[in-house]
Amino acid sequence: MAAKAKQRGLSVKGGMGQRLKISKGLSCGSTLKCADNTGARELRLVQVTGYKGRLRRVPSAAVGDMVVVSVRKGTPDMRKKIFQAVLVRQRRPFHRAEGIWIQFEDNAAVLMTPEGEMKGSEVRGPIAREAAERWPRIASAASIII
Repeated sequence: MAAKAKQRGLSVKGGMGQRLKISKGLSCGSTLKCADNTGARELRLVQVTGYKGRLRRVPSAAVGDMVVVSVRKGTPDMRKKIFQAVLVRQRRPFHRAEGIWIQFEDNAAVLMTPEGEMKGSEVRGPIAREAAERWPRIASAASIII
């Protein structure tokens, strides 16, 4: 029983399954679109959650990673606040195991709570399959998974 509860907790927090090697397309300071209906429109990547790197190396993130973002444009109650988010699209092409390359036309993220739940109730636009597999809550709210 406890093992099943632990497994569910890991799947909610995005720790479930194998993490594939994906080209990291976003470094700290990058601007992103907000792909949900929380009221934020433009985000800035502040920090990559769980990043362990070398001294003076700028942290970078890929599709499916949880990051810390600040809201740059949006409703007045959302602006200038710090949130956690999950990247769902990136412009930099990345390679899948079956041999195809995937590239989106913009960088986008979905705002999340620290527990791994979505802040919004819907996701706009397509999302990458890598993010959907790692974050089941996002997958259930998405209309298009590529």
